[in-house]
Order: sequence, then C-alpha cells, then structure tokens
Amino acid sequence: MKIFVNMLSLFRIAAALVLVPLLMYRAYGPGFVIFVIGCLTDFLDGFLARRYNAVSKLGGVLDHTGDKFIVANALVLAALLIPSLWVVAPAALMICRELYVSGLREFLGTQKIEMGVPKRRFAVGKIKTTAQMLALSVLLLWAWVSADWWECREYADVLRLVGIVGLWLALACSLWSAAEYTADFAGNLKKIKRSESGK
Repeated sequence: MKIFVNMLSLFRIAAALVLVPLLMYRAYGPGFVIFVIGCLTDFLDGFLARRYNAVSKLGGVLDHTGDKFIVANALVLAALLIPSLWVVAPAALMICRELYVSGLREFLGTQKIEMGVPKRRFAVGKIKTTAQMLALSVLLLWAWVSADWWECREYADVLRLVGIVGLWLALACSLWSAAEYTADFAGNLKKIKRSESGK
C-alpha cells in the first residue's frame, strides 16, 4: 500500500509538469482534467495512508512536494491566463508564503529540529490547500468554457468571479497558516537559544 500511496504523490508531481505545456498550448480541457485528478490524488493518498497505516518519511516528502508543485504551477498559469492584479497578487503572495515556510523548515532542519504541521484545533492548513485547489479548478474550468464551450459562455464571467474570490479566500488561509508556522518557529527558536545558553 505504501508503494501505491507514493505513486499517487508521484502522479501529482508528473501532473504539475504536464500542466504547463497543456495550458501554454491552450489545451484547457485536458489541463483542467489533469489538474482535478491530481488534486483528488492529494486527498486519496492522505486517506489511504491513514486508513492502512501506510505512512513513511518518503511518502511525506513526496506528498508535500506533489502538493506544492501542482498548486504553484497552477498559480503561475492562472496569473498568465488572467494577467490582472486580482489574480497575480494572491498568486504571488501564496507562492511567497510557500517559500517562506520552506525557509523556516530549512533553518530548523540545520538545528536537527523537524517542523511539522502546527497542531491547532482548526486545521487551517488543510482548508488552505482545499481552497487553493477549488479556486484554481474553477479558473481552469473558466478558461476551458471561454475557449471551447460556446453554448456555456454566458456562465464564463460567473466562473471567473468565483475563482478569483476563491483565490483571495485561499490567500487569507495561507497568511493565517503562515502566522501559525511563524509562532511555532518562534517557540523552537526560544528552545534553541535556551539550549545554547545552557551549554
């Protein structure tokens, strides 16, 4: 089961790479389908890993990498599809947030401290990922409808608006999650300083 779970994460990484040429060459339908399937594997591999106790360090790294790859690529492509401040700003800020949290993790890694997901009652990180994937799915669907579904073009503006609002909601969750990581990082930093002063 661990192999199958890891294969789902690897599929997500591959889907992120395939997404770029598909959307650059205006294959919006296949791009939308690939993205949605990739997003579904994120929820499926997590469910299977917990259900069948198929959790491993490699699986955790692949799962984390797959999430970041597919969301970051889709954010960049969404900003190219809709070069508006309403899309470019949240996309850029969410990518910066991922780099910021990765930087915190990397620093703590040099101190041999593993920075896990903040243990809060309200799992804002999971809501953030779900909001990102839903908003980006809607924007990719908008691109497909606008390009190919002539009979449904009257709904295109609604899809675009829903997708943009979803991006800003995802941004709010991203910033909230970043604040939680910062609080945890500050706590670990205090422990490091106490340990160094006690030497």
